[in-house]
Amino acid sequence: MALAPRLFSKTKLVYGSQVLLQKEYAVPVRHFAKESAPPALKGDTMLKNIFVELKNKYETAIGLLKKEKITIDPDDPAAVSHYANVMKTIREKASLSSESQHIQESIETQTADIPDARTYLLTLKEIRIKSGLVDDRGAEALMIEALDKIEKDLRKPLLRNDKKGMDLLLAEFDKMNKKLGIRKEDLPKYEEKLELSIAKAQLEELKKDALEAIETQSKREEFKDEGTVDVKSLDVRNFI
Repeated sequence: MALAPRLFSKTKLVYGSQVLLQKEYAVPVRHFAKESAPPALKGDTMLKNIFVELKNKYETAIGLLKKEKITIDPDDPAAVSHYANVMKTIREKASLSSESQHIQESIETQTADIPDARTYLLTLKEIRIKSGLVDDRGAEALMIEALDKIEKDLRKPLLRNDKKGMDLLLAEFDKMNKKLGIRKEDLPKYEEKLELSIAKAQLEELKKDALEAIETQSKREEFKDEGTVDVKSLDVRNFI
């Protein structure tokens, strides 16, 4: 997977780090300028609003799941695609964050107060590892090499508020992108691939849990004469 964080500028997307988290996806991250805080709510009112919001999201998600037949078959591309589309619809209707948005939020939270580019890039690496993603193109090493080059020329650590230095780093990232064949216009395609990989992983977990449940039940005396159940025949809607 790849991340495309905004290191400094509000308007320029640093897609030089799009290849950071190699699952063929880039997550655009907003600039870290602080926005005005919403009006403060009294404790009881705030808790009530949170509860109502969560309740509405839950009911929306369950309502949509009850309408769709989910086939627990992570090895079937059609089943994976259908499951991914169902989950995407649920996120849109229930106003839930996608996996890429969760990563984006993590980046914003964990890097907001980082002053220098090197610590920023190292923090992105930590987020990638914690997210279980693989940098199989070696993009992180290439970005550090680019940073080493810029800092050698500047003869000092590169700070994120150093506009001239950051522009030089972005130019190096642009060169790296072209070398690796990463283009900003391909970001939607990378996102789709990421969501499909996530859907496949979730179906694999569902299959694992279902097989464990079937095995446990088969050991019970009253079910010993029952035939083997194929997890692909299970209808998730019956268990909601």
